[in-house]
Amino acid sequence: MRIIFMGTPDFAVGTLEALIQAGHEIVLAVTQPDKPQGRKQTLVAPPVKTAAEAHGIPVFQPRRVREPSALAELKRYEPQLIVVAAFGQILPKELLELPPFGCINVHASLLPKYRGAAPIQRAILNGDAVTGVTIMRMDEGLDTGDMIAKREVAIAPEDTGGTLFNKLAEAGARLCAETIPAIADRTAVYTPQDDAEATKVGQISKQDGWIDFHRPAGAIECQVRGLNPWPSAYTTFNGKTLKIWSAGIREGGGAPAGTVVFLEKDCFGVQTGDGVLVCREVQLEGKKRMDAGAFLRGNALEVGTLLG
Repeated sequence: MRIIFMGTPDFAVGTLEALIQAGHEIVLAVTQPDKPQGRKQTLVAPPVKTAAEAHGIPVFQPRRVREPSALAELKRYEPQLIVVAAFGQILPKELLELPPFGCINVHASLLPKYRGAAPIQRAILNGDAVTGVTIMRMDEGLDTGDMIAKREVAIAPEDTGGTLFNKLAEAGARLCAETIPAIADRTAVYTPQDDAEATKVGQISKQDGWIDFHRPAGAIECQVRGLNPWPSAYTTFNGKTLKIWSAGIREGGGAPAGTVVFLEKDCFGVQTGDGVLVCREVQLEGKKRMDAGAFLRGNALEVGTLLG
């Protein structure tokens, strides 16, 4: 099948590779423009661009895919199907109607749950035990199209946003490759979503990482895992940002929220609104990530210190 592939981050690379391995003709890879990064603002190519070029696939990087010049370029390739995975732009109706087999999307949740930009992090933030991927036929709404296939993925107690990202990317790539033959021979079943069950989730921002110690320890521990690696969960200590990279939970209460209530060889505990957050790996502003024991040996953290 002649496919235009649209994607940008690492999440999408696995799907591109799976389509290539399945023998599909990827006539074009469409991705976001290169972006400046670092202090020198060096232009860095999106992962999908790098992967496509490694396979000799033409790459197109429109600023806005809905611009007439971009649509005209896409029409030249006469795709039978457009496959989208974390592209980062909303497709206009004209593009959705271009390929005879439509446009499908690899979405990192079990739709209709978690429509929107950050379904992976939200699943952990909300303490879900299971998430998954959905292959859906795209329409003009935001993740509102008919569902074609789903696959569940368990969320392990130690999963972070980063590790779950990798699990879902792999599951989505496999499921997409397995689903396309049914689309091609017109045996695929298209199931409408129940809008009443939908949950919309927006972009994650740096502000989402701020730890409110009045919340329960369990919710904060989910915040620590869900926002690892970005933007991370953080508080302040002696006027500096203190990131919490790994944490656990213990019972306990009585002290004001945010108070350090115990110090141990390899961890320290902070009182929350319900229970104690056990901090195991941290990073003080200007320093490298380190285990809590190393942090305690190099900083005058005391029982009774109020964080945040």
